[in-house]
Amino acid sequence: MGRVKVEEGIELFYEEFGSGDRVILSAQVGFYPKGVQQELAKMGYHVYCITLRGFYPSSYVTTDYGETWYDVFADDVVRVADALGIDKFVYTGASHGSGVGWHLLLRHPERVQAFVAMVPGPHSLAAGAMSYRQMLMQGIITSPPPMDPPITTDEARKVRRGIREEHISHNREPHPLEKAIEYGRPLMKYKNEENLCAALKTIQTPTLILGGVDDPISTPELMVRTAHCLPHCKLVMYSECGHNIDTDLVEELAEEADRFLKRALSDGTWYEKVVEG
Repeated sequence: MGRVKVEEGIELFYEEFGSGDRVILSAQVGFYPKGVQQELAKMGYHVYCITLRGFYPSSYVTTDYGETWYDVFADDVVRVADALGIDKFVYTGASHGSGVGWHLLLRHPERVQAFVAMVPGPHSLAAGAMSYRQMLMQGIITSPPPMDPPITTDEARKVRRGIREEHISHNREPHPLEKAIEYGRPLMKYKNEENLCAALKTIQTPTLILGGVDDPISTPELMVRTAHCLPHCKLVMYSECGHNIDTDLVEELAEEADRFLKRALSDGTWYEKVVEG
């Protein structure tokens, strides 16, 4: 673990897992300790998990970046990479962490070799700009929609979910400055669905989208729309899975990501080359 000063008065906390030349960066509000990122480190990747500015144990902020929160988050990832001497890297994230990824691909495409996007949406801007997190903070909604469907086929997954819920129940109370942050939804500056899709179509980075068919936030319709926009994309969706698939089917998603990244890092493709004859 370590800290990187990204600008005056702001340091970002990161945890480091694994070693080697295949580098993965990920940036989120926080990380469950047994997620896909840590699993990829076991598979030979050098993984850095960065806590976003404004959230403990990174520095708190008092500035409201408005529609540019995700631009700031994306630029911070590059600042951390620069400080650590990392030129090119894979980026992976889940939910809002994937939101950072979309901004990275649009702002710094030369730095990102491949993108593993878990439950990534992005949201349709027609559905509003406020994040579910802030809607809960402000009491606009009393609870989020059911994030995951019931499990009917795998008792071990039920046990895993229970362990995760127990872990989350012991999370620290957010600092008031954290509660005040409204980073909104990714790509808000594009204002409407048409502009958002036009921006996605410019992305050339090989992208793997991983999601669940029962996700109420990154819905199958949104992920299919995104895959349709991206010229170099592979989309994999799982039945009986929802928004927390990255901490639910940890090994499965890591194996799928590894299979994709071996190709993307070797020749920039997003599927196995066809051999005819």
